[in-house]
Amino acid sequence: MPVERFSKDHEWVRAEGDIAIIGITSHAAQQLGDVVFVELPEVGRTVRVGEAVAVVESVKAASDVYAPISGEVIEVNADLPGNTPWVNEEPEGKAWFFKVRMASTADLDALMDAGAYRKLTGD
Repeated sequence: MPVERFSKDHEWVRAEGDIAIIGITSHAAQQLGDVVFVELPEVGRTVRVGEAVAVVESVKAASDVYAPISGEVIEVNADLPGNTPWVNEEPEGKAWFFKVRMASTADLDALMDAGAYRKLTGD
């Protein structure tokens, strides 16, 4: 069963085994407004917790997407840059950004569960 966690920087993580799928939260997508551009990391890149690894731009602002866990990027959502409305339509579904083979599943322990994240955002 997947483990779902959230970062204070508004990324979500869905982890199963040592693989984590990462994207931005619904809250972040709402705050950004209409997304018009997405830049994804390179497959094979090693990322560390807190490192800026992707970019999302909206009609309002550009924002970095930070790695909520450390590991190696093993896949990116190649369909996302050509379908940026997905970020607003299904930010925690088909608009995932990248997958990471986690260096340590212990990184998940530092992230919030859904209840704690809702408390943070007031949603």
